[in-house]
Amino acid sequence: MYEAEAIKILENRDAVRQRPGMYIGGTGPSGYHHLLWEIVDNSVDEAINGHASVIEVVLHDDGQTVTVRDDGRGVPVAKHPDRDVSTLEVVFTILHAGGKFGGSSYGASGGLHGVGASVVNFLSSKLEVEVRRGGVVYSQTFLQGNPSDPVAEIGTCRKNDTGTEVTFKPDPEMFGSDQAFDSDIIQERLEIKTYLNKGLRIVFRDMQTGDEVKYQHDGGVEEYLEEVVKDSKVAPTHLKPITIEEESDGVRMDITLQWTEDTKEDTRSFVNTIPTKSGGTHESGFRSGLMKAVRSYMEVNGSAPKSLKITADDIREGLKAVVSIFFAGDMEIEGQTKERLNNTEIKPVVASATKAFLEQYFLNNSSVANLVMDRIVQAAKAREASRSASKHVRRKKPVSKKLTLPGKLADCTSTDAAESEIFIVEGDSAGGNAKQARDRMTQAVLPLRGKILNTESASMKAILRNKEITAIVEALGCGMDDKFDLDRLRYHKVILLMDADSDGHHITTLLLTFLYRYMPELIKGGHLYVAQPPLYRIILGAQTHWAGTDEEKDEILAQMGARASSADIARFKGLGEMMKDTLRQTTLDPKTRNLLPVEVPPELEEVTDETIKALLGKGAQSRYDFITSNLSSVDDIDI
Repeated sequence: MYEAEAIKILENRDAVRQRPGMYIGGTGPSGYHHLLWEIVDNSVDEAINGHASVIEVVLHDDGQTVTVRDDGRGVPVAKHPDRDVSTLEVVFTILHAGGKFGGSSYGASGGLHGVGASVVNFLSSKLEVEVRRGGVVYSQTFLQGNPSDPVAEIGTCRKNDTGTEVTFKPDPEMFGSDQAFDSDIIQERLEIKTYLNKGLRIVFRDMQTGDEVKYQHDGGVEEYLEEVVKDSKVAPTHLKPITIEEESDGVRMDITLQWTEDTKEDTRSFVNTIPTKSGGTHESGFRSGLMKAVRSYMEVNGSAPKSLKITADDIREGLKAVVSIFFAGDMEIEGQTKERLNNTEIKPVVASATKAFLEQYFLNNSSVANLVMDRIVQAAKAREASRSASKHVRRKKPVSKKLTLPGKLADCTSTDAAESEIFIVEGDSAGGNAKQARDRMTQAVLPLRGKILNTESASMKAILRNKEITAIVEALGCGMDDKFDLDRLRYHKVILLMDADSDGHHITTLLLTFLYRYMPELIKGGHLYVAQPPLYRIILGAQTHWAGTDEEKDEILAQMGARASSADIARFKGLGEMMKDTLRQTTLDPKTRNLLPVEVPPELEEVTDETIKALLGKGAQSRYDFITSNLSSVDDIDI
């Protein structure tokens, strides 16, 4: 029965233990180590705000117990004004309790949700906290998130000896008994923290091996980038990294970049020392400012031939960069695991600072600027040469014995990829109609079943399991993602053919998202198109008009004036209901059809990327904001 008593309320400890993935991303190795990152980040926040200079991390003999201690201010232990227990107990047992909400205790901080310490406690079999504060040493122990005793005074210390020490062991009931902390993973993370915080010293002790490592990098992000370039084993284009240290509108930026002879970009971004693996507005701002600065310099100095089109990918080819920002405002971080920054106000600040600095730097360092511009021009020329070569590639056979093609594909008979095209159609009905209306010599048809997976918010594992996506990849023959090879493309025109209604538009958007993310060279090479089938047929006398939207229909009728009342108007419910001759004439025949080429101009690449993430990504806030801000302009919604 679905009644009131069926609704369960889970609070704090029970909520976290019931759904740990909501808070740490999962109970695998990544989630296991995330517990340690939460505690370390609390200590780093003390360092960011000038209250700590040394952090010690100890991995104990069992490989499952870890201690983090710092010389910060120490967690407050006095009774909390809103609870009848100490503030220390509140911090470790109440979700969304912390000193980072009001802004009076912390400026910039990595912990924003106030759930880190309590989540670690709830997911640990045992957690002990020791606080040095005001000349007194305090202690409290928790078992599976529950306090075993109130906070107790266990000793004294010097008044200037302050700090917090947390020792915990992830609960085997939650993570299994076989998992353990990986010393190498811990060391890599800790060292990065010291690169991002000049002067911070972190000591790591592994009691299993007896090893002790001390990290302190006074060279900051520039020293970090030098190690990244060194590890990539490629030659740098210019000798020294370009470093930007700016502060604007409450955002402190430590950015360093260097072009190399590599063919891939490697940009690593951080917010308040938290790695943002999925980037965000700070990374987009950096890329936008970089692109504008390079284009501005090229225009002024004529660094590129006028006949050569320079894209954003050309500019970023071989680029290695570290983008670290510190921001004290209300951060919009996607997910508790903090992988993507969503604050829209950050992008223009970073973009403006990056553009202004690089423009001046290039003007003052012409030798470096010339090396960089030559590197970019060569990347553009190589891309154009590759594209030109691919146009001359022919398919040896429409079906190779080594090539697996989807069963629903109606292939064309031509062996020339340059003259061959494929229509990706939604539904067997529309697919059957298209097969009858096509030119079998040069036109192939691949019907899909319904709406494909939203690949923007899906894992690679889910994408590879999806039958419709697999069918597309197999039919095109060129692979996807890092295995994409444009030379193996079986059709030089890939055409998305969907119904001219909201459902069709949605399916087209999902397909465009997949192709943009996992086969972007289709777009850059000019191989992707969207068909424009009509939604209405309007007949008046001997004349037939086609309209793809309601607006086009109304415009045609308006032009007819008083005669419009005599017009015969038919609305197509879908491609499957069109006569094959009508479909051929309006949509398939190269002589009479209207194809919309899919292009992403270089100046709109960043906007395109952000738009797709906002409208189709996991975070719903951007979509909510878009809908609410545009409600007044909507007269009718097709649901």
